[in-house]
Amino acid sequence: MAFSNTSSGGYYRPPSFGGFSFFPPVIKWLLITNGAIWLLTAIVLRPFNIGGDSLVSYLVGLFALWPVDLGFSSLTSFWPWQLVTYTFLHADFWHVFFNMLMLWMFGMEIENLWGSRKFLIFYLLSGVAGGLANLLITAMMGSVFPTIGASGAVFGVLIAFGMLFPNRPVYLYFLLPIPAKWLIAGMVGINLFYGVFGGGGNVAYFAHLGGAAFGFLYMLGEMSYIPTKNWWTNIREAFSGPPARTRAYRGDQVKEGKFYDIQSGKQIKKEQEVTQEVIDAILDKISTGGYQNLSAEEKRILNEASRKIH
Repeated sequence: MAFSNTSSGGYYRPPSFGGFSFFPPVIKWLLITNGAIWLLTAIVLRPFNIGGDSLVSYLVGLFALWPVDLGFSSLTSFWPWQLVTYTFLHADFWHVFFNMLMLWMFGMEIENLWGSRKFLIFYLLSGVAGGLANLLITAMMGSVFPTIGASGAVFGVLIAFGMLFPNRPVYLYFLLPIPAKWLIAGMVGINLFYGVFGGGGNVAYFAHLGGAAFGFLYMLGEMSYIPTKNWWTNIREAFSGPPARTRAYRGDQVKEGKFYDIQSGKQIKKEQEVTQEVIDAILDKISTGGYQNLSAEEKRILNEASRKIH
């Protein structure tokens, strides 16, 4: 996969790789965090119990994405923070491995392009959108099972990559080059097919599709196909008022600046009527004390008078 450099001020520019990082900050910490949480839940914390339940079950009950249950009566209830925390839990090694591999492969160039803050917000919102889509489907189906995994957020990143670099070759199984737009479109199509017709297993297809839908809409706004930036500006101004630079000022609020001569510290009048008497006084000052004793304003007046004469 080829990578591009940039010198734009909005890009993340680490000190190495000519301005491009293979492990930009957000990608790096997402890889570390997801890997560490999987190790904790799969190995380190598994032998421990709390209140008669295993500690891992307790954590899954709190942080996996459970179907909406307004009773909030047990560990298998929905809580709002689960829309974010479910993306950091994974079922097994291959689940976390492939999610993080795709995040790294398709996300590192986007973070270098957008900057870390923008990329992190996009990643988290893609995960939230995937979680909301999955909650809607599970409510319609009456499901009682939790959802875990970063796939919804990763699918948002996949869509962004495919729209930013549609013809970038991606090597399927490291052998067959396929343009990114066709590979990612195929992955979305497969998830849509299995989501509608049923694909077996415990895959949350609509969480993937929800993240992909958010990524698609976000990129339409980013590429100015839909005016989402204008919508956001209008909403923000409706609550906080227009930016300071657009507010009108009354005439009595504007005051004219004052100017001072550096040498004498005396105020310089912005517009001083230059008469022959003023020029004669300056010439007399030169004859008695020399040109070096003139103030900056007197030198300016004399210079302008000289140009008019010539």
